[in-house]
Amino acid sequence: MIDPTFLLHSLAAKQWERIGIKHHHGINVPLFSVHSSQSCGIGEFTDLFLLIDWCKSINFDLIQLLPLNDSGLGTSPYSALSAFALSPLYLGLHALPHLEEFPSLHDELKAIPKLSNHQRVDYKLVRENKERFLHHYYEQAGSLILNSQAYQAFVQNNAWLKGYAVFKTLKSQYQWSNWESWPIVDQSPTPELLEKVYAKHQSEVDFHCLIQYLCDQQLKSVKEYADRHGVYLMGDIPILIDRDSADVWLHRSLFDLEFSAGAPPDMYSSEGQNWGFPIYNWEALAQENYRWWIDRLNWSCRYYHIYRIDHIIGFFRIWSIRRSLTSRQGEFIPSDEATWVDHGQRIMCVMLRECEMLPIGEDLGAVPDRVRECLSALGICGTRVMRWERLWKDNGRFLLPQEYPEHSMTTVSTHDSETLQQWWQSFPLEAQVFAQLKGWSYHPYLNREYQKEILWDSHHTSSLFHINLLQEYLALIPGLTWPHLEDERINIPGIISERNWSYRFKPSLEELTSHPALTYLMQQLII
Repeated sequence: MIDPTFLLHSLAAKQWERIGIKHHHGINVPLFSVHSSQSCGIGEFTDLFLLIDWCKSINFDLIQLLPLNDSGLGTSPYSALSAFALSPLYLGLHALPHLEEFPSLHDELKAIPKLSNHQRVDYKLVRENKERFLHHYYEQAGSLILNSQAYQAFVQNNAWLKGYAVFKTLKSQYQWSNWESWPIVDQSPTPELLEKVYAKHQSEVDFHCLIQYLCDQQLKSVKEYADRHGVYLMGDIPILIDRDSADVWLHRSLFDLEFSAGAPPDMYSSEGQNWGFPIYNWEALAQENYRWWIDRLNWSCRYYHIYRIDHIIGFFRIWSIRRSLTSRQGEFIPSDEATWVDHGQRIMCVMLRECEMLPIGEDLGAVPDRVRECLSALGICGTRVMRWERLWKDNGRFLLPQEYPEHSMTTVSTHDSETLQQWWQSFPLEAQVFAQLKGWSYHPYLNREYQKEILWDSHHTSSLFHINLLQEYLALIPGLTWPHLEDERINIPGIISERNWSYRFKPSLEELTSHPALTYLMQQLII
Protein backbone atom coordinates (compact mmCIF):
# COMPACT_ATOMS: atom_id res chain seq x y z
CA MET A 1 0.00 0.00 0.00
CA ILE A 2 1.53 3.32 -1.07
CA ASP A 3 1.53 6.11 1.49
CA PRO A 4 1.86 9.42 -0.43
CA THR A 5 2.06 11.59 2.68
CA PHE A 6 5.84 11.81 2.88
CA LEU A 7 6.38 12.63 -0.80
CA LEU A 8 3.57 15.19 -0.86
CA HIS A 9 5.30 17.03 1.97
CA SER A 10 8.74 16.95 0.38
CA LEU A 11 10.29 19.68 -1.73
CA ALA A 12 9.56 17.52 -4.79
CA ALA A 13 5.82 17.44 -4.03
CA LYS A 14 4.78 19.38 -7.15
CA GLN A 15 6.81 17.12 -9.38
CA TRP A 16 5.27 14.01 -7.78
CA GLU A 17 1.77 15.40 -8.20
CA ARG A 18 2.39 15.82 -11.94
CA ILE A 19 3.63 12.27 -12.39
CA GLY A 20 1.43 10.54 -9.84
CA ILE A 21 2.44 8.67 -6.71
CA LYS A 22 1.77 5.18 -8.02
CA HIS A 23 3.74 2.35 -9.58
CA HIS A 24 5.20 3.29 -12.95
CA HIS A 25 6.48 0.63 -15.37
CA GLY A 26 8.84 1.44 -18.20
CA ILE A 27 11.49 0.42 -20.69
CA ASN A 28 14.97 1.88 -21.12
CA VAL A 29 15.64 2.36 -24.83
CA PRO A 30 18.85 3.89 -26.24
CA LEU A 31 17.46 5.72 -29.26
CA PHE A 32 20.53 4.89 -31.33
CA SER A 33 19.71 1.17 -30.90
CA VAL A 34 16.30 1.40 -32.61
CA HIS A 35 15.77 0.84 -36.32
CA SER A 36 12.55 1.07 -38.28
CA SER A 37 11.41 0.99 -41.89
CA GLN A 38 11.73 4.78 -41.97
CA SER A 39 15.02 5.37 -40.13
CA CYS A 40 18.37 5.78 -41.87
CA GLY A 41 20.97 3.74 -40.01
CA ILE A 42 20.16 4.89 -36.48
CA GLY A 43 17.07 5.41 -34.33
CA GLU A 44 15.26 8.69 -34.93
CA PHE A 45 13.02 10.98 -32.90
CA THR A 46 10.03 9.99 -35.01
CA ASP A 47 10.55 6.30 -34.18
CA LEU A 48 9.38 7.11 -30.68
CA PHE A 49 5.77 7.51 -31.86
CA LEU A 50 5.51 3.78 -32.55
CA LEU A 51 7.23 2.98 -29.26
CA ILE A 52 4.75 5.16 -27.36
CA ASP A 53 1.83 3.35 -29.00
CA TRP A 54 3.29 0.00 -27.99
CA CYS A 55 3.91 1.06 -24.39
CA LYS A 56 0.34 2.22 -24.17
CA SER A 57 -0.90 -1.15 -25.46
CA ILE A 58 1.08 -3.15 -22.86
CA ASN A 59 0.17 -0.82 -19.98
CA PHE A 60 3.68 0.53 -19.55
CA ASP A 61 3.69 4.27 -18.95
CA LEU A 62 7.34 5.32 -19.20
CA ILE A 63 10.17 5.34 -21.75
CA GLN A 64 13.65 6.08 -20.46
CA LEU A 65 16.18 7.45 -22.96
CA LEU A 66 19.92 8.02 -22.84
CA PRO A 67 21.16 11.59 -23.50
CA LEU A 68 20.18 12.90 -26.94
CA ASN A 69 22.56 15.87 -27.11
CA ASP A 70 24.84 16.65 -30.02
CA SER A 71 28.09 14.79 -29.39
CA GLY A 72 29.86 15.96 -32.55
CA LEU A 73 32.11 13.31 -34.07
CA GLY A 74 31.99 11.25 -30.89
CA THR A 75 29.71 8.33 -30.12
CA SER A 76 29.25 8.55 -26.35
CA PRO A 77 25.98 10.26 -25.42
CA TYR A 78 27.66 11.29 -22.15
CA SER A 79 30.33 13.37 -23.92
CA ALA A 80 28.32 16.22 -25.37
CA LEU A 81 29.32 19.05 -27.64
CA SER A 82 26.47 21.05 -26.14
CA ALA A 83 24.26 20.83 -23.05
CA PHE A 84 21.33 22.20 -25.08
CA ALA A 85 21.64 21.17 -28.73
CA LEU A 86 20.14 17.87 -29.87
CA SER A 87 22.02 15.42 -32.06
CA PRO A 88 21.22 15.86 -35.77
CA LEU A 89 21.82 12.12 -36.18
CA TYR A 90 18.40 11.48 -34.60
CA LEU A 91 16.50 13.73 -36.99
CA GLY A 92 13.75 11.84 -38.83
CA LEU A 93 14.52 12.75 -42.43
CA HIS A 94 11.27 11.39 -43.86
CA ALA A 95 9.26 13.76 -41.64
CA LEU A 96 11.01 17.02 -42.57
CA PRO A 97 8.68 19.86 -43.59
CA HIS A 98 8.27 20.80 -47.28
CA LEU A 99 9.88 17.55 -48.40
CA GLU A 100 7.01 16.77 -50.77
CA GLU A 101 7.69 20.02 -52.65
CA PHE A 102 11.10 18.83 -53.84
CA PRO A 103 11.03 15.56 -55.84
CA SER A 104 14.83 15.41 -56.06
CA LEU A 105 15.05 15.30 -52.27
CA HIS A 106 12.49 12.48 -52.23
CA ASP A 107 14.65 10.50 -54.64
CA GLU A 108 17.80 11.18 -52.66
CA LEU A 109 16.14 10.11 -49.40
CA LYS A 110 15.03 6.82 -50.95
CA ALA A 111 18.64 6.17 -52.00
CA ILE A 112 20.07 6.54 -48.49
CA PRO A 113 20.93 3.02 -47.25
CA LYS A 114 18.88 1.87 -44.27
CA LEU A 115 21.81 -0.10 -42.81
CA SER A 116 19.36 -2.00 -40.63
CA ASN A 117 20.94 -5.32 -41.55
CA HIS A 118 24.15 -4.21 -39.83
CA GLN A 119 24.48 -5.55 -36.31
CA ARG A 120 26.02 -2.34 -34.96
CA VAL A 121 25.52 1.38 -35.64
CA ASP A 122 28.05 2.76 -38.13
CA TYR A 123 28.22 6.34 -36.86
CA LYS A 124 30.63 7.55 -39.53
CA LEU A 125 28.49 6.32 -42.40
CA VAL A 126 25.25 7.50 -40.81
CA ARG A 127 26.73 10.93 -40.19
CA GLU A 128 28.04 11.26 -43.74
CA ASN A 129 24.72 10.18 -45.28
CA LYS A 130 22.62 12.45 -43.11
CA GLU A 131 24.87 15.50 -43.35
CA ARG A 132 24.96 15.24 -47.14
CA PHE A 133 21.20 15.01 -47.35
CA LEU A 134 20.58 17.79 -44.81
CA HIS A 135 22.86 20.19 -46.67
CA HIS A 136 20.95 19.49 -49.88
CA TYR A 137 17.70 19.93 -47.97
CA TYR A 138 18.92 23.25 -46.56
CA GLU A 139 19.91 24.48 -50.02
CA GLN A 140 16.48 23.74 -51.47
CA ALA A 141 13.98 24.09 -48.62
CA GLY A 142 15.93 26.14 -46.09
CA SER A 143 14.62 29.56 -47.10
CA LEU A 144 11.02 28.41 -46.55
CA ILE A 145 11.87 27.73 -42.90
CA LEU A 146 14.35 30.55 -42.24
CA ASN A 147 11.73 33.12 -43.23
CA SER A 148 8.94 31.61 -41.11
CA GLN A 149 7.71 33.28 -37.94
CA ALA A 150 8.07 30.06 -35.97
CA TYR A 151 11.75 29.75 -36.83
CA GLN A 152 12.44 33.41 -36.12
CA ALA A 153 10.80 33.08 -32.70
CA PHE A 154 12.87 29.96 -31.99
CA VAL A 155 16.10 31.84 -32.69
CA GLN A 156 15.09 34.90 -30.67
CA ASN A 157 13.93 32.91 -27.65
CA ASN A 158 17.01 30.70 -27.28
CA ALA A 159 20.13 32.56 -26.23
CA TRP A 160 22.32 29.44 -26.43
CA LEU A 161 21.61 28.77 -30.09
CA LYS A 162 23.81 31.27 -31.93
CA GLY A 163 26.86 30.61 -29.74
CA TYR A 164 26.51 26.87 -30.35
CA ALA A 165 26.08 27.35 -34.11
CA VAL A 166 29.15 29.61 -34.30
CA PHE A 167 31.15 27.12 -32.23
CA LYS A 168 30.19 24.26 -34.54
CA THR A 169 31.02 26.39 -37.58
CA LEU A 170 34.48 27.13 -36.19
CA LYS A 171 34.98 23.46 -35.34
CA SER A 172 34.37 22.68 -38.99
CA GLN A 173 36.66 25.48 -40.16
CA TYR A 174 39.47 24.17 -37.98
CA GLN A 175 38.99 20.50 -39.00
CA TRP A 176 37.32 19.65 -35.70
CA SER A 177 40.40 20.44 -33.63
CA ASN A 178 39.98 21.31 -29.95
CA TRP A 179 39.08 24.98 -29.37
CA GLU A 180 42.13 25.30 -27.14
CA SER A 181 44.33 24.83 -30.23
CA TRP A 182 42.54 27.51 -32.28
CA PRO A 183 44.09 30.93 -32.97
CA ILE A 184 44.06 32.99 -29.77
CA VAL A 185 41.50 35.42 -31.19
CA ASP A 186 38.96 32.60 -31.58
CA GLN A 187 39.58 30.90 -28.24
CA SER A 188 37.74 33.55 -26.21
CA PRO A 189 34.31 34.31 -27.66
CA THR A 190 32.91 37.82 -27.39
CA PRO A 191 29.72 39.26 -28.89
CA GLU A 192 31.94 40.88 -31.51
CA LEU A 193 33.55 37.56 -32.42
CA LEU A 194 30.17 35.85 -32.74
CA GLU A 195 28.95 38.59 -35.08
CA LYS A 196 32.17 38.47 -37.08
CA VAL A 197 31.94 34.71 -37.62
CA TYR A 198 28.25 35.00 -38.46
CA ALA A 199 28.93 37.70 -41.05
CA LYS A 200 31.66 35.58 -42.66
CA HIS A 201 29.90 32.21 -42.47
CA GLN A 202 26.22 33.15 -42.32
CA SER A 203 24.97 30.24 -44.38
CA GLU A 204 26.76 27.63 -42.26
CA VAL A 205 25.70 29.21 -38.97
CA ASP A 206 22.11 29.40 -40.20
CA PHE A 207 22.33 25.76 -41.26
CA HIS A 208 23.21 24.63 -37.71
CA CYS A 209 20.45 26.83 -36.24
CA LEU A 210 17.90 25.44 -38.68
CA ILE A 211 18.87 21.84 -37.90
CA GLN A 212 18.34 22.52 -34.18
CA TYR A 213 14.94 24.02 -34.94
CA LEU A 214 13.96 20.87 -36.84
CA CYS A 215 15.25 18.60 -34.05
CA ASP A 216 13.33 20.64 -31.50
CA GLN A 217 10.11 20.47 -33.49
CA GLN A 218 10.32 16.69 -33.84
CA LEU A 219 11.20 15.84 -30.25
CA LYS A 220 8.73 18.36 -28.87
CA SER A 221 5.98 16.74 -30.96
CA VAL A 222 7.00 13.36 -29.53
CA LYS A 223 6.47 14.65 -26.00
CA GLU A 224 3.09 16.11 -26.95
CA TYR A 225 2.12 12.73 -28.43
CA ALA A 226 3.27 10.98 -25.24
CA ASP A 227 1.14 13.41 -23.21
CA ARG A 228 -1.96 12.49 -25.20
CA HIS A 229 -1.31 8.78 -24.65
CA GLY A 230 -0.48 8.88 -20.96
CA VAL A 231 3.17 7.89 -21.44
CA TYR A 232 6.03 9.70 -19.71
CA LEU A 233 9.42 10.37 -21.28
CA MET A 234 12.44 10.19 -19.00
CA GLY A 235 15.53 12.04 -20.19
CA ASP A 236 19.09 11.79 -18.97
CA ILE A 237 21.06 14.85 -17.82
CA PRO A 238 24.78 14.09 -17.55
CA ILE A 239 26.30 16.04 -14.67
CA LEU A 240 29.41 16.84 -16.71
CA ILE A 241 30.05 18.39 -20.11
CA ASP A 242 32.90 17.82 -22.54
CA ARG A 243 35.86 20.17 -22.17
CA ASP A 244 35.76 20.68 -25.94
CA SER A 245 32.16 21.88 -25.96
CA ALA A 246 30.29 25.03 -26.88
CA ASP A 247 29.31 25.54 -23.23
CA VAL A 248 32.87 25.50 -21.90
CA TRP A 249 34.03 27.69 -24.79
CA LEU A 250 31.25 30.23 -24.19
CA HIS A 251 31.06 30.14 -20.37
CA ARG A 252 34.65 29.62 -19.28
CA SER A 253 34.13 31.18 -15.86
CA LEU A 254 31.59 28.50 -14.88
CA PHE A 255 34.18 25.71 -15.16
CA ASP A 256 37.47 25.02 -13.42
CA LEU A 257 39.76 23.86 -16.21
CA GLU A 258 42.61 23.16 -13.81
CA PHE A 259 40.83 20.00 -12.73
CA SER A 260 39.12 17.11 -14.47
CA ALA A 261 36.52 14.86 -12.86
CA GLY A 262 36.96 11.17 -12.22
CA ALA A 263 36.74 8.49 -9.54
CA PRO A 264 39.14 7.50 -6.75
CA PRO A 265 40.81 4.08 -6.65
CA ASP A 266 38.32 1.37 -5.73
CA MET A 267 37.61 -2.32 -6.19
CA TYR A 268 36.94 -1.73 -9.88
CA SER A 269 40.01 0.38 -10.66
CA SER A 270 43.14 0.31 -8.51
CA GLU A 271 44.45 3.45 -10.21
CA GLY A 272 41.20 5.41 -10.13
CA GLN A 273 39.57 7.00 -13.17
CA ASN A 274 40.07 10.28 -15.02
CA TRP A 275 37.07 11.08 -17.23
CA GLY A 276 38.62 14.20 -18.74
CA PHE A 277 35.59 16.44 -18.11
CA PRO A 278 36.17 19.76 -16.31
CA ILE A 279 34.62 20.27 -12.91
CA TYR A 280 32.30 23.18 -12.17
CA ASN A 281 33.20 26.46 -10.56
CA TRP A 282 30.31 26.26 -8.12
CA GLU A 283 31.09 29.66 -6.60
CA ALA A 284 30.72 31.33 -10.00
CA LEU A 285 27.53 29.38 -10.68
CA ALA A 286 26.11 30.39 -7.30
CA GLN A 287 26.87 34.06 -8.00
CA GLU A 288 24.71 33.74 -11.14
CA ASN A 289 22.00 31.94 -9.09
CA TYR A 290 22.81 28.73 -11.00
CA ARG A 291 21.30 30.25 -14.13
CA TRP A 292 23.18 27.94 -16.55
CA TRP A 293 21.88 24.83 -14.78
CA ILE A 294 18.36 26.21 -14.52
CA ASP A 295 18.34 27.08 -18.23
CA ARG A 296 19.65 23.62 -19.05
CA LEU A 297 16.94 21.87 -17.05
CA ASN A 298 14.13 24.08 -18.27
CA TRP A 299 15.20 23.50 -21.86
CA SER A 300 14.98 19.75 -21.23
CA CYS A 301 11.41 20.26 -19.95
CA ARG A 302 10.41 20.76 -23.58
CA TYR A 303 11.16 17.10 -24.20
CA TYR A 304 10.85 15.14 -20.96
CA HIS A 305 8.58 14.68 -17.94
CA ILE A 306 11.21 13.05 -15.72
CA TYR A 307 14.98 13.19 -15.78
CA ARG A 308 17.77 10.97 -14.53
CA ILE A 309 20.52 12.94 -12.79
CA ASP A 310 23.70 11.22 -13.85
CA HIS A 311 26.29 10.82 -11.02
CA ILE A 312 24.18 12.75 -8.53
CA ILE A 313 26.85 12.36 -5.83
CA GLY A 314 28.98 14.77 -7.91
CA PHE A 315 26.74 17.65 -6.86
CA PHE A 316 27.75 16.95 -3.26
CA ARG A 317 31.42 16.16 -3.84
CA ILE A 318 33.39 15.08 -6.88
CA TRP A 319 36.79 13.43 -7.29
CA SER A 320 38.93 16.08 -8.95
CA ILE A 321 42.31 15.56 -10.57
CA ARG A 322 44.61 18.50 -11.10
CA ARG A 323 46.17 18.69 -14.56
CA SER A 324 49.41 16.69 -14.89
CA LEU A 325 48.57 14.56 -11.82
CA THR A 326 47.35 10.97 -11.80
CA SER A 327 43.88 9.81 -10.82
CA ARG A 328 45.31 8.42 -7.59
CA GLN A 329 46.50 11.92 -6.71
CA GLY A 330 43.04 13.44 -7.01
CA GLU A 331 41.01 14.92 -4.19
CA PHE A 332 37.39 15.46 -3.34
CA ILE A 333 36.04 18.94 -3.96
CA PRO A 334 34.72 20.38 -1.69
CA SER A 335 37.59 19.10 0.42
CA ASP A 336 35.78 19.45 3.75
CA GLU A 337 33.51 16.42 4.15
CA ALA A 338 31.42 18.32 6.69
CA THR A 339 30.22 20.64 3.88
CA TRP A 340 29.20 17.98 1.36
CA VAL A 341 25.56 17.64 2.31
CA ASP A 342 24.94 21.39 2.56
CA HIS A 343 26.69 21.92 -0.78
CA GLY A 344 24.66 19.32 -2.63
CA GLN A 345 21.39 20.10 -0.89
CA ARG A 346 21.63 23.75 -1.91
CA ILE A 347 21.97 22.76 -5.58
CA MET A 348 19.24 20.10 -5.39
CA CYS A 349 16.84 22.62 -3.86
CA VAL A 350 17.43 25.03 -6.74
CA MET A 351 16.82 22.26 -9.25
CA LEU A 352 13.57 21.25 -7.55
CA ARG A 353 12.28 24.79 -7.18
CA GLU A 354 13.11 25.90 -10.72
CA CYS A 355 12.28 22.82 -12.81
CA GLU A 356 8.94 21.01 -13.13
CA MET A 357 10.49 17.65 -14.11
CA LEU A 358 10.75 14.95 -11.44
CA PRO A 359 14.41 13.94 -10.88
CA ILE A 360 15.63 10.39 -10.35
CA GLY A 361 19.17 10.19 -9.03
CA GLU A 362 21.84 7.80 -10.30
CA ASP A 363 23.29 7.16 -6.85
CA LEU A 364 25.19 3.95 -7.52
CA GLY A 365 28.55 3.11 -6.00
CA ALA A 366 30.09 4.54 -2.84
CA VAL A 367 27.58 7.17 -1.73
CA PRO A 368 27.77 8.40 1.89
CA ASP A 369 24.70 7.54 3.97
CA ARG A 370 24.15 11.22 4.79
CA VAL A 371 23.87 12.04 1.09
CA ARG A 372 21.25 9.34 0.54
CA GLU A 373 19.36 10.59 3.59
CA CYS A 374 19.42 14.12 2.14
CA LEU A 375 18.07 12.96 -1.23
CA SER A 376 15.39 10.92 0.48
CA ALA A 377 14.25 13.88 2.58
CA LEU A 378 13.96 16.01 -0.58
CA GLY A 379 11.77 13.37 -2.25
CA ILE A 380 14.37 12.48 -4.90
CA CYS A 381 14.36 8.87 -6.04
CA GLY A 382 17.51 6.78 -6.00
CA THR A 383 18.40 3.87 -8.29
CA ARG A 384 18.27 0.26 -7.13
CA VAL A 385 20.01 -2.30 -9.34
CA MET A 386 18.82 -5.66 -8.01
CA ARG A 387 22.17 -7.44 -8.30
CA TRP A 388 23.81 -4.78 -6.11
CA GLU A 389 21.04 -4.36 -3.55
CA ARG A 390 22.50 -6.31 -0.64
CA LEU A 391 23.08 -5.75 3.07
CA TRP A 392 26.79 -5.25 2.50
CA LYS A 393 27.48 -4.10 6.06
CA ASP A 394 25.61 -7.04 7.58
CA ASN A 395 25.50 -10.58 6.21
CA GLY A 396 25.55 -9.64 2.52
CA ARG A 397 22.12 -11.06 1.75
CA PHE A 398 20.08 -9.64 -1.12
CA LEU A 399 17.27 -7.27 -0.22
CA LEU A 400 13.79 -8.67 -0.67
CA PRO A 401 11.57 -6.83 -3.19
CA GLN A 402 9.37 -5.46 -0.39
CA GLU A 403 12.42 -3.96 1.34
CA TYR A 404 13.15 -1.41 -1.40
CA PRO A 405 12.30 2.22 -0.57
CA GLU A 406 9.20 3.56 -2.30
CA HIS A 407 10.97 6.63 -3.67
CA SER A 408 13.36 4.63 -5.84
CA MET A 409 13.67 3.08 -9.28
CA THR A 410 14.23 -0.67 -9.59
CA THR A 411 16.15 -2.13 -12.51
CA VAL A 412 18.04 -5.36 -13.21
CA SER A 413 20.87 -3.77 -15.22
CA THR A 414 22.16 -0.48 -16.62
CA HIS A 415 23.71 0.69 -19.88
CA ASP A 416 27.12 0.45 -18.16
CA SER A 417 26.68 -3.06 -16.77
CA GLU A 418 26.33 -6.60 -18.00
CA THR A 419 22.85 -7.75 -18.93
CA LEU A 420 21.10 -10.08 -16.49
CA GLN A 421 22.12 -13.20 -18.42
CA GLN A 422 25.71 -11.99 -18.69
CA TRP A 423 25.90 -11.28 -14.97
CA TRP A 424 24.50 -14.71 -14.12
CA GLN A 425 27.17 -16.38 -16.22
CA SER A 426 30.15 -14.09 -15.46
CA PHE A 427 29.67 -13.66 -11.71
CA PRO A 428 28.71 -17.15 -10.51
CA LEU A 429 29.47 -16.49 -6.83
CA GLU A 430 27.03 -13.57 -6.74
CA ALA A 431 24.45 -15.45 -8.80
CA GLN A 432 24.68 -18.48 -6.51
CA VAL A 433 23.81 -16.34 -3.47
CA PHE A 434 20.85 -14.92 -5.40
CA ALA A 435 19.76 -18.42 -6.44
CA GLN A 436 19.83 -19.55 -2.81
CA LEU A 437 17.59 -16.65 -1.86
CA LYS A 438 15.10 -17.78 -4.51
CA GLY A 439 15.40 -21.45 -3.60
CA TRP A 440 16.84 -22.31 -7.00
CA SER A 441 19.67 -24.59 -8.04
CA TYR A 442 22.38 -22.57 -9.75
CA HIS A 443 23.37 -23.40 -13.31
CA PRO A 444 25.69 -21.17 -15.40
CA TYR A 445 22.94 -20.63 -17.96
CA LEU A 446 20.08 -18.45 -16.70
CA ASN A 447 17.02 -20.21 -18.06
CA ARG A 448 14.05 -18.24 -19.29
CA GLU A 449 11.84 -19.29 -16.40
CA TYR A 450 14.26 -17.86 -13.84
CA GLN A 451 14.90 -14.72 -15.86
CA LYS A 452 11.17 -14.11 -16.25
CA GLU A 453 10.72 -14.43 -12.49
CA ILE A 454 13.53 -11.96 -11.80
CA LEU A 455 11.95 -9.48 -14.22
CA TRP A 456 8.56 -10.07 -12.58
CA ASP A 457 10.18 -9.35 -9.20
CA SER A 458 11.71 -6.14 -10.59
CA HIS A 459 8.20 -4.93 -11.43
CA HIS A 460 6.86 -5.83 -7.98
CA THR A 461 9.33 -4.26 -5.59
CA SER A 462 8.21 -1.49 -3.26
CA SER A 463 9.80 1.04 -5.64
CA LEU A 464 7.46 3.41 -7.43
CA PHE A 465 9.48 3.13 -10.66
CA HIS A 466 10.26 -0.16 -12.42
CA ILE A 467 12.35 0.26 -15.58
CA ASN A 468 14.53 -2.22 -17.46
CA LEU A 469 16.56 -2.17 -20.65
CA LEU A 470 14.39 -3.38 -23.52
CA GLN A 471 16.84 -6.16 -24.40
CA GLU A 472 16.24 -7.77 -20.99
CA TYR A 473 12.67 -8.50 -22.12
CA LEU A 474 13.66 -9.45 -25.67
CA ALA A 475 15.96 -12.13 -24.21
CA LEU A 476 12.88 -14.06 -23.07
CA ILE A 477 11.67 -14.60 -26.64
CA PRO A 478 13.80 -16.89 -28.86
CA GLY A 479 15.26 -15.09 -31.86
CA LEU A 480 14.85 -11.51 -30.61
CA THR A 481 18.42 -11.09 -29.34
CA TRP A 482 21.85 -11.64 -30.86
CA PRO A 483 23.42 -15.12 -30.53
CA HIS A 484 26.25 -14.01 -28.22
CA LEU A 485 25.46 -12.53 -24.80
CA GLU A 486 28.21 -9.90 -25.07
CA ASP A 487 26.52 -8.47 -28.17
CA GLU A 488 23.59 -7.29 -26.02
CA ARG A 489 25.77 -5.01 -23.89
CA ILE A 490 25.69 -1.25 -24.54
CA ASN A 491 28.87 0.07 -22.93
CA ILE A 492 31.93 -1.14 -21.05
CA PRO A 493 33.18 1.79 -18.92
CA GLY A 494 36.87 2.54 -18.82
CA ILE A 495 37.77 1.21 -22.26
CA ILE A 496 37.77 2.79 -25.71
CA SER A 497 36.03 0.51 -28.15
CA GLU A 498 33.97 0.85 -31.33
CA ARG A 499 31.53 -1.57 -29.72
CA ASN A 500 30.61 0.94 -27.04
CA TRP A 501 27.38 2.83 -27.80
CA SER A 502 26.89 1.00 -31.10
CA TYR A 503 24.43 -1.66 -29.88
CA ARG A 504 21.43 -2.22 -32.12
CA PHE A 505 18.29 -4.22 -31.34
CA LYS A 506 18.09 -7.29 -33.53
CA PRO A 507 14.37 -6.90 -34.45
CA SER A 508 13.08 -3.77 -36.15
CA LEU A 509 10.73 -1.53 -34.25
CA GLU A 510 7.83 -2.77 -36.38
CA GLU A 511 8.74 -6.39 -35.62
CA LEU A 512 9.05 -6.06 -31.87
CA THR A 513 5.99 -3.87 -31.38
CA SER A 514 3.79 -6.30 -33.36
CA HIS A 515 5.21 -9.46 -31.79
CA PRO A 516 2.26 -11.13 -30.02
CA ALA A 517 4.36 -13.27 -27.65
CA LEU A 518 6.44 -10.27 -26.56
CA THR A 519 3.36 -8.12 -26.09
CA TYR A 520 1.67 -10.80 -23.97
CA LEU A 521 4.83 -11.32 -21.90
CA MET A 522 5.16 -7.61 -21.14
CA GLN A 523 1.54 -7.37 -20.09
CA GLN A 524 1.87 -10.38 -17.77
CA LEU A 525 5.00 -9.05 -16.04
CA ILE A 526 3.17 -6.15 -14.42
CA ILE A 527 -0.02 -7.92 -13.36
